[in-house]
Amino acid sequence: MAEEMNPLEELLEDELKDLYSAENQLVKALPRMAKAASSPELRRAIERHLEETKRQVERLNAIGESLEIKLTGKKCKGMEGLIEEGKEIMSEDLDDNALDAGLIGAAQKVEHYEIAAYGTARTHASLLGFNKVAKLLQQTLDEEGATDKKLTALAESIINVEAVTS
Repeated sequence: MAEEMNPLEELLEDELKDLYSAENQLVKALPRMAKAASSPELRRAIERHLEETKRQVERLNAIGESLEIKLTGKKCKGMEGLIEEGKEIMSEDLDDNALDAGLIGAAQKVEHYEIAAYGTARTHASLLGFNKVAKLLQQTLDEEGATDKKLTALAESIINVEAVTS
């Protein structure tokens, strides 16, 4: 970015650092969630999202390089809180089906947080004329939306049904 950043550029940089922290926290948390899941379908969905999240970190690195900003050094407190909520669910004495339903809820909270954050950053990048950055952020936004839809379908077709009947 330019030497003299306007306030929206400063905000975008902060948003990108926040997203970078959030995604890296998820890379550490998702394996624990996958291990806690009893449903093979849910475990596979979490494992697939882990691989996608790793690619999203790489995409953020590319964005940081193109804008000449360092994305490290900030802790995303929002994601930290959402991951903590997921840990609480995993520590409760729930049967497997209820735990899986809780894990999906926790994962969807994460997805909704990311959808809001990526949508905001994408809009700011676009307004600033950083069209390549906006396109990369939109790509991740599309992936997060697709993951949310997959989690909803999994919850409605299998997980929540099994939690009710167990």
